[in-house]
Amino acid sequence: MPSFSREPDPIKAKKPLVVFVCGDHEYSGESTLPLLAAALEKQYGFRTKILKSFPDQNAERDIPGLDILAEADLAVFFLRWRLLPADQVAHIEAYLQSGKPIMGFRTSTHAFNYPKTDPLVAYNGFAERAFGAPPGWGGPSQHTHYGHNASTDATVIAEKAKHPILTGVDPTFHVRSWLYRVLPDYPAKGTEWLLMGKAVNPDKKAEDQPIAWTWENQYKGRVFFTTMGHPEDFSVESFQRLVVNAVHWELGLKVPQKWAGKLDINVPYRGMVNSK
Repeated sequence: MPSFSREPDPIKAKKPLVVFVCGDHEYSGESTLPLLAAALEKQYGFRTKILKSFPDQNAERDIPGLDILAEADLAVFFLRWRLLPADQVAHIEAYLQSGKPIMGFRTSTHAFNYPKTDPLVAYNGFAERAFGAPPGWGGPSQHTHYGHNASTDATVIAEKAKHPILTGVDPTFHVRSWLYRVLPDYPAKGTEWLLMGKAVNPDKKAEDQPIAWTWENQYKGRVFFTTMGHPEDFSVESFQRLVVNAVHWELGLKVPQKWAGKLDINVPYRGMVNSK
């Protein structure tokens, strides 16, 4: 397993390193997260690194460069059903066990999809250990969604309105993400729910669900997770501010009181497409 014993560079230490790990088939995380990273560098002084599935979003067995996680101050995951080799998974596991802060988007609830005969099959439950989220799609927790034609009305939980992550976030806003079902078994015990989502035009009877929460995982790492993450969500100013605030909060930094204005993140929904 990779070691986290490297001595930090005192110059680089002034600028936290945020590493984004992308590979989700459907939601263009490899396009939205670099735009978010660019804003974090230009407007807020972070260093960032983008890691992508190779050669494209459909490639499930290779995300080059995961060794950089040993230097990360915050790791952000937007994964879906990866089948990474053991040496790459070891870098992720080492980061998780380091107790450093960790963030996840949407399909990271089912980040891995190893067959039952694979030695790494237990890693299909990564999201439960890392984020307090359901351990994979379906299964006993019945983690699912309310149809691709649905969208979500997001509402700040009133008693959490003063949480630093919610600074400047509108009390209610709308996102294109179709609502993920996580209740009744998740989020895990001890999570702090920040936002609730109501399905608009669901394909079945829908119950309101938590869509963003914080946690301290078993490794003492600060957690922020959201089941939002459709590319069109990233064009919504309240969602942008939520995520920028969460990056600061996870790193123990003061959340910016002044907002520089809406970020230019406009990535159309591509859905599932075949590799070229």
